[in-house]
Amino acid sequence: MPLLRAKRSLRATVFATLLLSGTALAPAASAAATPLYKNPHAPVSVRVQDLMARMTLDDKIGQMTEAERQAATPAQSATARLGSILSGGGSTPTPNTPQGWADMVDAYQRAATSTGLGIPIVYGADTVHGHNNVYGATVFPHNIGLGAANDPRLVEKIGAVTASEAAATGVKWGFAPCLCVARDDRWGRTYESFGEIPRNAVANSVIIEGMQGRSLADRTSIMATAKHFIGDGGTTGGVDQGDTQISLEELRRIHLPPFRAAVEHGVGSVMISFNSWNGVKDHGNKFLITDLLKGELHFGGYVISDWDGINQIDGQPGFTAAEVSQAVNAGIDMVMVPYDYQKFIDTLRAEVQNGHVPMSRIDDANRRILTKKFQLGLFEHPYTDRSQQKDFGSAAHRAVARQAVRESQVLLKNSHGVLPLAKKDNKIFVAGKNANDMGNQAGGWTLTWQGQSGERVIPGTTILDGIRSGAGKGTEVTYDRAGDGIDASYEVAVAVVGETPYAEGQGDRPGGLGLDAEDVALLGKLKASGVPLVVVTVSGRPLDIAAELPSIDGLVAAWLPGSEGAGVADVLYGDYNPTGRLSFTWPRSSAQEPINVGDGQQALFPYGYGLSYRRH
Repeated sequence: MPLLRAKRSLRATVFATLLLSGTALAPAASAAATPLYKNPHAPVSVRVQDLMARMTLDDKIGQMTEAERQAATPAQSATARLGSILSGGGSTPTPNTPQGWADMVDAYQRAATSTGLGIPIVYGADTVHGHNNVYGATVFPHNIGLGAANDPRLVEKIGAVTASEAAATGVKWGFAPCLCVARDDRWGRTYESFGEIPRNAVANSVIIEGMQGRSLADRTSIMATAKHFIGDGGTTGGVDQGDTQISLEELRRIHLPPFRAAVEHGVGSVMISFNSWNGVKDHGNKFLITDLLKGELHFGGYVISDWDGINQIDGQPGFTAAEVSQAVNAGIDMVMVPYDYQKFIDTLRAEVQNGHVPMSRIDDANRRILTKKFQLGLFEHPYTDRSQQKDFGSAAHRAVARQAVRESQVLLKNSHGVLPLAKKDNKIFVAGKNANDMGNQAGGWTLTWQGQSGERVIPGTTILDGIRSGAGKGTEVTYDRAGDGIDASYEVAVAVVGETPYAEGQGDRPGGLGLDAEDVALLGKLKASGVPLVVVTVSGRPLDIAAELPSIDGLVAAWLPGSEGAGVADVLYGDYNPTGRLSFTWPRSSAQEPINVGDGQQALFPYGYGLSYRRH
């Protein structure tokens, strides 16, 4: 067997040498040989060159096109030679299970690999805080919590768990991590940011190492996506998809370092941002994509547009031929056109044929895309490795998430040692809309794009579950969302308040960051009882709570903890001494926004703030 392998390797090397040198092969020999690009032992660069030499213009344009699963059946995908299929937020098969996903992805792969060249698709999905589209997945804290945890090794482990669960469903490409540096808390994607200074995102960009593993071809690895390039966290007024009106120097200083780190980690893809930079949409900015990202940073993977991102270049609905050529010439390699893939293909073909897009740009894009497909092992193993499904949402994976929840809690106030809660012989009253709601504590990008409220939207433990299960002998736990029934017999009241789910666009809050009427009324009712009051905020950003703070004895920022709410109770009971520290400045009022460390404004709680329990 070793001799046979050696002969095969030698044959492949000779063939590759002849191909690269331009030496012609006898027709009989080339006809009888297996195409070089199908030889797993040949160098990837040689396989790419061989395959591209066999591809038509339509083959190449197809590889540059990504469609939403709801717009293209497997057969339609294969006919159009699409390079990728994605699931947008909430776009799931029926049933929404790991097996259902694997069946769906494999159907696309069977269709793709049955075409003439047999080029597999790469399936993409949002993996914002775990494999969050799939019911039963481990759902981790959103990035704002992980930034507060300040534990890059744990974040790398989270990346590995996320990759394992995604790969178990056939998804080998995750649209994460978000490496934005959020500079205005009114922005609806603030919770997708690790922190308000680049250092937070740089440190936690190690999640890419966890996702991509030692090799992209490993069965537990997926390709990561650094997003969104560039400046999405710096828009004026915190407006989603708005205009980042800053100098090149500030762009380099604040928003570029996380992407430099991502490239150093070997990230496979980079997603372009919806925002503009000084009035020019990023999706059409050749300086940013080609000169800065591919040139200066030496990014060797491929660039993907955001959802219908090319449509926005001229500010009008839909895309034009001019927008297509501008985006591709700017350096976008694969274009996410969820529902208009055929129009895009026809338009790009015409733009190449009329000379507006050079073939060299088409070939560069294909070289980048195909290189990653070979590195992912898709040509050898296009179908889902279902053996990993046994670990999907497993206790071991959820233990990692619970640890992340514990480490992300930030203790902001602790008057008279009200925390930790006594586990034994205690009488605890729990209230608030976020105490027993899985959907609220998971936030956006959970099963659906905007997320949804609901007690048992996903499997896991609520904060109330954790308080109840952690209670020791002689402790009574009572829950009422509205706070009805509390009286002076209780030792402590725990109010879990804050935000309900949202994602980009709908999450912008230009009118302020205060508590809603339900929360304000609840805190007033609980305080009137005379019982010591602990407030836990579940939110995707710091909230405007200065007015309520004097009546609060204990304050904990729980952020958006995900599926393992019991980790919050671990801190409340003192099983874990809080170690979280603010990666965002907490304002005294919404009028201070934007507020960031070093800008001279006096914060309610400064960047880096966080208390721990005194141990006697």
